[in-house]
Amino acid sequence: MSDEKKCCDAPDWGYSLGFLVLRGWLGIRALVTGLEKYAATMSIQKPLVDPTTGMEDPSGAMVEVSQKFYSMTNYHAVPASLKTKFDLEPMLPSLMTKPFYAVLGPLLIILGVTTLLGIGTRISLFVQGLVYIMLTVGLILINQNDGVAWLGIHVGLIALALTLVKHDRLCVCKKW
Repeated sequence: MSDEKKCCDAPDWGYSLGFLVLRGWLGIRALVTGLEKYAATMSIQKPLVDPTTGMEDPSGAMVEVSQKFYSMTNYHAVPASLKTKFDLEPMLPSLMTKPFYAVLGPLLIILGVTTLLGIGTRISLFVQGLVYIMLTVGLILINQNDGVAWLGIHVGLIALALTLVKHDRLCVCKKW
């Protein structure tokens, strides 16, 4: 009888592990999205390689290859095509969009790291939710309904994480 009671009184690690997986996904999503704001591609010339032998083509033939790289000078908060649409939207004045663009990438990186490490998890998740809501408003105004749906899923996952945060056993600051 006492073994049965011990089993039933044990902490429910299922909720804790579920929250940890959700926290990991949301943290990685924010972190990588923020890092991608600093990505660009450039074309470089490489020697043509024979796929069967692995040797360079003896004629010296070259192929153009697109290579991705990261740099602070590459920063772009939103793709150029969307930025043009946002610039034409009267409900998104540059007085509001310029500061938002300036902080979006760094903010996503910070939120990703704090979410992954469990530093102020509640605040980090809540701010992530606010960022996704702001991005949703912009996409609604330029009629990008697919993006709105994707961000809606993110907001739902954040809401779920906020309801499960009481089961967070691996965090730096449990109160926040």
